[in-house]
Amino acid sequence: MYPSLTPPRQVKIGDAAAFAGTTPRAIRHYHEIGLLPEPERGGDGRRRYGYDDMIRLLWIRKMADAGISLDDMRAAFGEARDEAGDEAPGQAPDQAPHIESVLSRLEETLAAQEAVIKRRRAAVQRLQALDSPLGLLSELVTDRLGHLPPGALRPSDLDALLVTERIFGPLGAAIQASTFIVLATHPHLRAEEDRLEAAEAALDDGVEPDDPRVEELAVQRCAHQMALNEAIEAAGLDAAEERIFEIYDADLKGEEDREMSAAAAITKMPYDFSPARMRCMELAGRLFGEALADACSADS
Repeated sequence: MYPSLTPPRQVKIGDAAAFAGTTPRAIRHYHEIGLLPEPERGGDGRRRYGYDDMIRLLWIRKMADAGISLDDMRAAFGEARDEAGDEAPGQAPDQAPHIESVLSRLEETLAAQEAVIKRRRAAVQRLQALDSPLGLLSELVTDRLGHLPPGALRPSDLDALLVTERIFGPLGAAIQASTFIVLATHPHLRAEEDRLEAAEAALDDGVEPDDPRVEELAVQRCAHQMALNEAIEAAGLDAAEERIFEIYDADLKGEEDREMSAAAAITKMPYDFSPARMRCMELAGRLFGEALADACSADS
């Protein structure tokens, strides 16, 4: 003889949750938002779930697994009920025009999520390959700097690239990478960079903006920047920059929504520079711009 198994006519919320693969708390939430009609309570005051309730609950779980929001589920079940009448609490959701638009949006969302996962996987792979925080920066940047030997890039170099990428995006940081390639491969330029940074750091709040040292240091910074440019051109890195501009396409522009203008960045990124150091930077920038303009005029 075979054992006779008699299914229950109704089950408690815990059994309903276990069968549907959810939790009693989730089921109660479905009741609260009107997604799952609340069943009658038994003599002990507890809810009892029947076949129709379980069917509705199973459809809810399937839709949740597909990524459909609770609000869209309510619309789907509401349209199905309107067509079938109010006596079909467990009926499948309707494939109405509203749901078609929901599915279209869901497809777009899933595509965006896939793109995010792809970028994250690429970042993990770069971190594994480089064994350095450099791997957290964009592919454009790591492609340019990944060939450098370990230790060639300083933490401060990576910090600067991080800020540049935040403000100007991967393209801006990839262009800036040329400077760090030169500094990593030209010890005398790195030594001069260190000297200038120390001198600029000494322009603290005790130094007046019109102190003669400010202008002298600005001139030296401009000369150093011109030397960096010459080294970049001698190494052919300027040609590499031009190729980067050519290949930079929509696949990498997904990060643009995280960029901000330089003007906005100035008001949000703290540097704690003294007035004297700020004047030095502004003067050096103006001198460098004039020097570049003179060089272009001479070439033409």
